[in-house]
This record gives sequence, C-alpha cells and structure tokens, in this order.
Amino acid sequence: MTTSRRSRLVTAACLAATVVLAAGCAKEEGDDKASSDTGQGAQVVQTPSADPGTGCTLKTYGATKVDLKNAVVGFSQSEKEANPFRIAETQSIKDEAAKLGVKKLLTTNAQSQLPKQISDIQDMLAQGAQLLIVAPLNSDGLEPALQAAAAKHVPVITIDRKLNATACKDYVAFLGSDFVEQGKRAADAMIKVTGGKGKVAILLGSSGNNVTTDRTKGFVDQLKAKAPGLQIVAQQTGEFARDKGQQVMEQLIQSKPDITAVYAENDEMGLGAVTALKGAGKEPGKDVKIISIDGTRNAVQALANGQYNGVIESNPRFGPLAFATAQKFFDGGAIPEDVIISDRAYDASNAKSSVAGAY
Repeated sequence: MTTSRRSRLVTAACLAATVVLAAGCAKEEGDDKASSDTGQGAQVVQTPSADPGTGCTLKTYGATKVDLKNAVVGFSQSEKEANPFRIAETQSIKDEAAKLGVKKLLTTNAQSQLPKQISDIQDMLAQGAQLLIVAPLNSDGLEPALQAAAAKHVPVITIDRKLNATACKDYVAFLGSDFVEQGKRAADAMIKVTGGKGKVAILLGSSGNNVTTDRTKGFVDQLKAKAPGLQIVAQQTGEFARDKGQQVMEQLIQSKPDITAVYAENDEMGLGAVTALKGAGKEPGKDVKIISIDGTRNAVQALANGQYNGVIESNPRFGPLAFATAQKFFDGGAIPEDVIISDRAYDASNAKSSVAGAY
C-alpha cells in the first residue's frame, strides 16, 4: 500500500468516525418533527480526503487559523424551514455548535430569496464571522457574498448545493451528496417497482441549482440505458415544495391521465403528488408508482403505509461533518473540493423499521 493511499484511508476513517460518533449522541425527535442527528441517520463520508499536497489548506486559501470554541461562526440557510430537510439541516448545525462550545453561532434564513442570502452573509461578516457555513440557494449568484468573505479572508464551506465557483478561492469545499447518483438510484428503484414499463412524470426541483440538474440527468440517463419501456411523458417544476407539487400533479392528472409513475426530485413534491392522486380517486403507490429523494419521516411513513414505492435518502445532518471539516482545515489539513457522503435507500422491505430514524 502506498503512503498516499494509506494517508487517504486514515483520513477517511477518522473523519467518518467523527461524524458517526457526533451524530449518534443526539436524541430523536417526535414523529411530527424533523430530527437532526440520530445513530441511524448519521452522515457517512464516502470520499472525504485529499492526496497529500493537494486540496485546500489554510495557507493556500489565505485564511487565518481560528480556534472554533472561541470563534464566531455564521450559518446561512437558503430556504424557509417549512421543509423537513431544512429544519433538520439547521438544527444539526445548531446542535453541533452547542456540543463543541462554539462561542457564537449566527444563523440566517434567506427565505428562498437570493438578494437576501447575499445580504445575510454580508451582515454576518460585518458581525465578525470567522467561518461561514452556507447552504446556497442557487449554484450561481452568490459572487458578491463570496467576494465579501474573500476580502476578509473568511473561509466558506458550502453544504447540500454546489456553487459554480472556484474551490479554494471562492470557497473551501462542497459537502454533500452525489446528486447524479441519487437520480440513477431513483431510476433503478422506479424500474424495479414498474417492471421497466409505463409512463413517467418528473416533478423537477427548483431551477438554477445543481441538485435539480444532476438528479434529472441521473434519472433520465439511467432510464434510457436500462428501461426504454419507461417513457418520460412530462417534466414540470414543483419548486421542491409540497403545495406546488400537488398543484402540478393535479394538472398532470388532467392533461396526462395515463401516467403510471411519478419521479419527484424531493419528498415534499412527492407527498404533494400523493394528495393530488387521492383527490382524483387514484391509489398512490398502486395505480401510480411514486419514487422520490430526501428520506423525510413523512415520506418513509407513506412508504410503510403502501402509498409510496421508494425513497432515496439525501442526508441533511451536516453539523458534525461541517465542523469536523472546518477543524481539519484550521489545523492545516488539506480539504478536497468535494466531500461526498453516502445515502441510504428506503423500500417496502425496510420502511417500517426505518421510520423512527428518518428526519
């Protein structure tokens, strides 16, 4: 085994252990709330390390070493916390900051408005933020905020959505899932529950970010390669929202009454589709198969109840990983451009036993 390979394995084991141990100590929330960190729901790092001499370091980024316990940390949330993913994500950041004894955590919410996210980040910098953890609303458009952070040599770690920017210049690293792979896995689940035949509607996520683009690409490409008998007959945005997903599905039921399957690019839109199908006298999960991405407790429960057919997880519990990555960075370690986590899958065989650990 080479020294480089041994170094990568050691780093991977240490970072993954940090994340799992941190996540395993938290309590689960009640069934009506999104839990932040549970033993079952801990993020597991898939590709956490950079080769020696590569990756972003404190020196190459031009930042100043900070003691996290005595630091001011800013967290910028992109969307209103009506979505369980966002609730769990924000709570995970708060929980880990409290656990580590971070001196001050500033939290903001852009309410799905890009100008507000820019001003939120600028305001946190004005309040003395020494580290920024950002869940970007869009992959483009945050340049003024990134420039403001760079002017003060404040490192930026992005989570759950990737920026179209330069790593180790505009931001340190992206932490999140492989969204193309999520789309492929959703396609595989769809092929399994439909037998590879039928007419599929895609409820697209919001435009302007890599999550929607990648989840669509992964799904479409996989169907073309593996199941040409599954015909995509509609693609329409539900903006990652339950009410919008319901509205779009109601329209599709009228315009495309022969739809036999729905791929929703997040659970909220999928659950909206369930409501629409019920309202039209159809049985979701039977008359129309539904596969979605996220892993929220409500979606996993719908799967356990037979009203859903599959869920690919997109784990929002970023607190332990974000702070472990920041600590490694401030300690002089090299951070890769992309720190990719692995996501589990839910189906009829494990849904009932998994509900309690979903967020």
